[in-house]
Amino acid sequence: MITTMLQNALPEHVQTRLINYAKLLRIDRPIGTLLLLWPTYWALWLAGNGSPSIANIIIFTLGVFFMRAAGCAINDFADRDWDRHVERTQHRPLTAGHIQAWEAVALFAGLCLVSFLMVVLFTNTLTLYLSFGGALLAFIYPFMKRYTHLPQLFLGAAFSWAIPMAWAAEADELSQLTWLLFTANVLWTVAYDTFYAMVDRDDDVKVGIKSTAVLFGEADRAIIAILQALVILILALAGRQAELGSVYYLGLVAMATLFVYQQFLARERSRAGCFKAFLNNNWAGLAVFSGLILDLML
Repeated sequence: MITTMLQNALPEHVQTRLINYAKLLRIDRPIGTLLLLWPTYWALWLAGNGSPSIANIIIFTLGVFFMRAAGCAINDFADRDWDRHVERTQHRPLTAGHIQAWEAVALFAGLCLVSFLMVVLFTNTLTLYLSFGGALLAFIYPFMKRYTHLPQLFLGAAFSWAIPMAWAAEADELSQLTWLLFTANVLWTVAYDTFYAMVDRDDDVKVGIKSTAVLFGEADRAIIAILQALVILILALAGRQAELGSVYYLGLVAMATLFVYQQFLARERSRAGCFKAFLNNNWAGLAVFSGLILDLML
């Protein structure tokens, strides 16, 4: 009812503009936010010994949402000329001309500024320093597909940078455990974003976009499986170092089971199957977080 009242209170052209902004920022598609959020929560709960501060939970939940949205804006700016040649992206607001390029850049800058101010006002100096690295990674990732077949590696670093930031905010230091989580998440991101890139592989080859899906070729599923196995192994090492118990490892078993299911979904390399495999990673991240938080509570 409230949403309807707000819509009726706004002129139609304003409603249309807001809808296009929401599509640009992928507000209607929260999967990217969730894939960023679970590893951030892993770091917060481990650094906080099972009881992270409410303030940090709020700050990093909002920060993940804002920075994911910022990343989408700069990604569409970078790909605005290529997206029209890819079936899945040709109707995005920027490519379709519903939003101007300068608006995407302004949204990116504004969202980064809001995130930065939260860090400045509510966290510590170490987190502040780390935030510059996060902003840099968010900016350069979309342009990497022009220069390397490993843009997913840069995405992995960008998606994982919230881990040291959250750890620093909660513990005011970094540890070996921080970087174990970081490494596991980079590998996990490369794995699931390769599934995502497999959806567009035929179009990408035609227009010259580089990706791990193009690089791996027929070895794609095998390499993803290796990356997934390494993710489980490193997270198990992290659990051992953190002296976590059996409930945490049950979460890893659930993640491994979901990885096997993803391989099944992508067995024919169809667009729909690969996209479903990508989306399924939300549950894999949730499985690890559920095992972690329950283990810390017991």
